[in-house]
Amino acid sequence: MQAYEKFINYALPYWDDTEIEGITDTIRSNWWSRGPKTAAFEERFAKSVGAKYAIAMNSCTAGLHIALMAHGIGEGDEVIVPDITFCASANTVIHAGARPILVDILEETGLIDPAAIEAAITPKTKAIVPVHYSGQACDMEAIERIAKEHNLVIIEDAAHAVYTTYKGTPIGGLGHTASFSFYATKNLATSEGGMLTTDNEEVANKARVLSLHGMSRNAWNRYAKGGSWFYEVEYAGYKYNMTDLQASLGLAQMDKLEKMQAIRDKYAKFYDKVIDGIEGIEHLKTMDYGRHAWHLYGIKIDETKLNINRDKFIEELTALNIGTSVHFIPVHLHPLYRESFGYKQGDFPHAEHYFSQILSIPLYPSMTEGEINYVAEALQFLAAKYAKCCG
Repeated sequence: MQAYEKFINYALPYWDDTEIEGITDTIRSNWWSRGPKTAAFEERFAKSVGAKYAIAMNSCTAGLHIALMAHGIGEGDEVIVPDITFCASANTVIHAGARPILVDILEETGLIDPAAIEAAITPKTKAIVPVHYSGQACDMEAIERIAKEHNLVIIEDAAHAVYTTYKGTPIGGLGHTASFSFYATKNLATSEGGMLTTDNEEVANKARVLSLHGMSRNAWNRYAKGGSWFYEVEYAGYKYNMTDLQASLGLAQMDKLEKMQAIRDKYAKFYDKVIDGIEGIEHLKTMDYGRHAWHLYGIKIDETKLNINRDKFIEELTALNIGTSVHFIPVHLHPLYRESFGYKQGDFPHAEHYFSQILSIPLYPSMTEGEINYVAEALQFLAAKYAKCCG
């Protein structure tokens, strides 16, 4: 099979002139940091997910950290986090002064296993951080039951979950605190950025103050006409706020979110159909309890049926000019978590087996149909090339 004429990136943002116009307008307005566009973005995003409050951040990581702090999670507390996630989900627990308690996942979806959550609860457990991996919601009904039974806080890692729903309700609108990511490759992108949503007024107020140096909540407006120069520092806060430059991208992206998601959904369904016919390659199971946002499209390489492992498969795709990624290296295998918390190889067998098989292939709205067809053909070609003889 001949390599594609140009490299097909694993992920790229989708944009048009509206993003350029929004940025230009913001530059000319002289509101380059947090200002009216950030406030407008917060209001619009909160409405879109059905949350009472939304606080724009400079990253999802910042949102997770602030959420933990605003809920009073700190020294001596334990927080349950899935082993398959980006390190930020667990790192922020450390930032808050608490201990991350890793648990195993369900291999068919990559989502946190509710049974593993229940088994990990101790008297020190204060919160659960379910990660809506790849754009698919966790089994929130099961997680909510566990949280209610043990009086635990739920803080949703919604980095992949813009547009995701659970039983008809958008993630961010389930009544918990959630943190979203608007990183450059996300479904809604602001270059860097995030959003914390909550229905808890006390959490929202504290989060807003903590995200801007711990200063009183109206301090962002202190340089505007009518704004007060006076502010008070209530907490030893952080510099986590979003800027109007980022928010202008967010507002433009929200205008085309439905269009972008329709393309993702179309491409994901195409991949599903193709992969269902390939021996030795599997796609992740799509649950029927919600809308999948398709931030990632993950496939698993089955070495019992193919004479190739995941790492070599990635090399073959790279040679064919197809970009890929792996989501994720299990958290417990990183040196920090081995050395600081005593985790070791073998602690989470489902996560480790999942990691050995998984890779993410290109799926984003700016892909052409020619590119998506080529990726599918490459999967078919490699599966045939490395198929194990049937005897």
